[in-house]
Amino acid sequence: MAEDRVRTELVENLLHVLAGMQDEDQIYALLQDLCTVREITEMSQRLEVARLLSQKTSYVDIQEKTGASATTISRVSKCLNYGAGGYAFALDTMATEQ
Repeated sequence: MAEDRVRTELVENLLHVLAGMQDEDQIYALLQDLCTVREITEMSQRLEVARLLSQKTSYVDIQEKTGASATTISRVSKCLNYGAGGYAFALDTMATEQ
């Protein structure tokens, strides 16, 4: 297995903090402090793209509904099919909350 160069001790600290947070307002406050508004918006857009792709929505319809570029949609699709499974976990969480 390839070495994971991203999952450093600092990343582990962030993961530990996120895993310990259960209040959405606290998580949002942390995201506001860590990320730009654009980064938060782009992450939420990619999650919506993943949700729509999982429902077999066409790229054209996804572009119209989300404003995401074809490149972004393609990247999300690649992650859904060959990624680490993060989108699948997120989509399962979204499905159980509805």
